[in-house]
Amino acid sequence: MFGLSTYTYDDGGFRECSTTGLRIHKSAEDMVKLFGLTAIVALAIGGIFALLVALTRWELVGLLGPGDYYTVLSAHAWNLLIFWMVFMEIAILYVGGAFVLGRRLSLPSLAKVGWVVMFAGALVINVAIFTTSFPNEAPLLTSYPPLPSPWQFYLGAALFVVGAIVAAVPFFATVWHEQHENPGDSLPLVTFGAFITGIVAVEALLGGVITYVPTLLWRIGVFESIDPAFYRQMYWIIGHGSQQINLLAMITVWYFLTHVIGGAEVASQKVSRAAFILYLFFINMGAAHHLMSDPVVSGGWRMWNTSYAAYGAVIASMIHAFAIPAGLEAGRRAKGKGGGLFGWLWSSPWDDPGFSSTILSIIMFGFLGGITGVMMGQMQLNMTWHNTLATVGHFHATVVLGTTLAFMGLGYYVLRLVFGRDWTFGSLASIQPFLFGGAMALVTLMMMYVGILFGVPRRHPSVTDIPGTEFSFAAAEPFLAVLGIAAILAVLGGALFVVIAVSSLLVGDRFEGGPVGDVRPAAPDGGATKSIHEYSMRGTFTLCLVFLAAFVVLWALNWYLLSTIWQIGP
Repeated sequence: MFGLSTYTYDDGGFRECSTTGLRIHKSAEDMVKLFGLTAIVALAIGGIFALLVALTRWELVGLLGPGDYYTVLSAHAWNLLIFWMVFMEIAILYVGGAFVLGRRLSLPSLAKVGWVVMFAGALVINVAIFTTSFPNEAPLLTSYPPLPSPWQFYLGAALFVVGAIVAAVPFFATVWHEQHENPGDSLPLVTFGAFITGIVAVEALLGGVITYVPTLLWRIGVFESIDPAFYRQMYWIIGHGSQQINLLAMITVWYFLTHVIGGAEVASQKVSRAAFILYLFFINMGAAHHLMSDPVVSGGWRMWNTSYAAYGAVIASMIHAFAIPAGLEAGRRAKGKGGGLFGWLWSSPWDDPGFSSTILSIIMFGFLGGITGVMMGQMQLNMTWHNTLATVGHFHATVVLGTTLAFMGLGYYVLRLVFGRDWTFGSLASIQPFLFGGAMALVTLMMMYVGILFGVPRRHPSVTDIPGTEFSFAAAEPFLAVLGIAAILAVLGGALFVVIAVSSLLVGDRFEGGPVGDVRPAAPDGGATKSIHEYSMRGTFTLCLVFLAAFVVLWALNWYLLSTIWQIGP
């Protein structure tokens, strides 16, 4: 399967990766190729639609009318927010499981069945989006009843989530066999992170089954009606739960790539594992911020989710925010890669696209996606900007700046370590993460700015034809222009990644293995024999203080803006 690989295998189907030392079996390698390539196809398709959406929201161009806009917006959301992410995340489960454990992938035939069902679901959804007979039935990402979407859409969604559950089973079976054969051994941290990711994923996907199967039965006439409140409650189990899969998969990739490329070590196994466990219990509570105005949700439930439950997830994120850069700093200092406060960071291999994608993902997710996510999770702040373009800016900061950049970084190393192909267009590969990340950061900032300060709405192609709007379009127009131009540059950056990936597969030179990044040889001072905690982490501590200061400033600013809305009369 996939003869693009240049590697040879022993009689048992294994090979040893000369870069990472991992013992990789062909069964797992083939599935990583299959799911990874499918993800990149979805990325390319969704990117085309992203360009059309951007050229519509840029008021000077106004490319599409409302009917076409909603169709394109839906295709953009499903292909990028769901298909690109979930196909890639299944591949990550197989990397974190079979690759890291050095095992065969259990039940590989079931993995293939899962891919077929997922692919069929994705195909049916795309066809349903573009072939609906009535404009008022065009399926959006939420597709709230009682507004109907085509029954084919719900069929495709049900197929996709069921296929993803099936595809996750081989990962859990692989982990089970590992623990059964080695009952006294702990899972490696990357595998442990993938395991927690898998649990959260199955929870979210089961929410999708509960959501879409009854709705499908309603649309084909088996059920006379479906309760809209029930749909909303069940939908957000997968609607936001799918983004929590992204978060956990992204953090797992951060641990993996900072080690492989930058020489990072784990600052504390126990603390990092505890953070993943906190996610298991609290991260899906984040879905509550979509339901703050829902009349069927009690005030007590809202307060619980936006306070105590949210704290557990935020603490977990703060732990990873310190642990990952601290492990990178200590690991690089141990290998003699930079002194002073930030020498370990300045000396890093920034021309390596796998490294730069990973570090940009960490920084931009934290400062733009993480901070705004915590603020949106607070009931009072949420009510002021949830239905504005600021919300769209938030999840572009998390899913695009954070997760997509991290997955791109992993993609660069899948090309080398799995397909055995070196990157084409080396200099372009080096600048691609900066082009994509920088442009998308500007997009998200403009979305947040016009949403919070001017109230520009989400889910609408134009702000010039909405009766009764109170914001000043003249004031927002320059920012929307910057948004449009930056979005075009971001799409070009994403397209460049796809071009590099495809051309590397087709005409890239053979990757002969050997060290990646700049982590070899070992430090001359014999540092490898010392405990990782004997090395300074003061650079990371300083960066965390900067992050917390930015957090406090943005938090205070948003509460100030809130105070200007809720005036107290004389």
